[in-house]
Amino acid sequence: MRAIIMAGGKGERLRPYTTVIPKPLMPIGDVAILEVVILQLKKAGFDRITITVNYLGKLIEAYVGDGSRFGIPVDFIYEDKPLSTIGPLAFIKDLKETFLVMNGDILSNIDFKELMDFHKDKNAKATIATYKRNLKVDFGVLKYDKERKIDQFIEKPEYNYDVSMGIYAFEPGILEYITKGEPYGVDSLVLDMIEKKDKVYSYNFDGYWLDIGRPDDYEIAIEKFKNEKEEFL
Repeated sequence: MRAIIMAGGKGERLRPYTTVIPKPLMPIGDVAILEVVILQLKKAGFDRITITVNYLGKLIEAYVGDGSRFGIPVDFIYEDKPLSTIGPLAFIKDLKETFLVMNGDILSNIDFKELMDFHKDKNAKATIATYKRNLKVDFGVLKYDKERKIDQFIEKPEYNYDVSMGIYAFEPGILEYITKGEPYGVDSLVLDMIEKKDKVYSYNFDGYWLDIGRPDDYEIAIEKFKNEKEEFL
């Protein structure tokens, strides 16, 4: 199985840390988050990883190397400019079978094999791993009609959403949507696929998932990994 890790972002929400360290190399405990992801993919049965890089990409390549120290071959695709989530795939020439795409800054105990099996069972062209996220608003929320006459006042409501985990299973056919060298995000891909009535599915995951892109979440990830390292490795 082939996995592509997206590691080209600037991690602006984690500045000043990411001024000198690319976000995928941010440490959680004694290892970088990217190393955790690579080891998880290897354990799940993937036999090749491609990492797409841009910002501070040479540091990422120096840390990972050819993957031999992790026991899995790793190669790199360099973006001349930011190409969003899906755009870099156009530069990978040998995507001929089902493959996984994911962000390089995710702490999760998702079962990648189960995700890939779900994708194949559904005969999907794209499958998005999703997670229920609660959003609590710490204010009173007002609703009113077009004349601004208030008809609802909701004190500190909570909303539940199924959000993308930044982990996707794809068929090579999605490459037909990408214009080489142009930025293209997974949001645009999904909307274009829906319009063309291609099969896009949601794989609902109820384990642990955290994107370390915000300082608060990064601190939570450090603590979680320190206390439950064996759960992720």
